[in-house]
Amino acid sequence: MKREKIFHYYAVFEPAKEGGFNVSFPSFPGCVTFGKTFEEAKKKAKEVLVLWLEELKERRLAIPSYTEHPIIYEIPISIPLKK
Repeated sequence: MKREKIFHYYAVFEPAKEGGFNVSFPSFPGCVTFGKTFEEAKKKAKEVLVLWLEELKERRLAIPSYTEHPIIYEIPISIPLKK
């Protein structure tokens, strides 16, 4: 019987200037991907993260896990324009 543990990681999806979305993972600097649509970006994000974690496991490096999640909140700021 194969045992598994489910891990959750945050992915940051940023609109790309040329269209689509760049994806990065704060927990894994350098682990990035891109998708032409948000749905494609989500799919590719999962694929690249699985490969990244497999590489960590193969190299016997620690795989981070979290019990708490960050709160991400947008702060609106008013900046006066020059006259």
